[in-house]
Amino acid sequence: MTTTRFEIKKFNAITNFNLLQVQIMAILVQTGLKKVVIGKKA
Repeated sequence: MTTTRFEIKKFNAITNFNLLQVQIMAILVQTGLKKVVIGKKA
């Protein structure tokens, strides 16, 4: 089993929350996990 790690700055008052959401969703799409998170069947 392989582990993939991504460097994402943690959310704080300075970081734009929408940008954080976009970055996380992009990683989920790349790893094929978006459907799992949003609850759609594969």
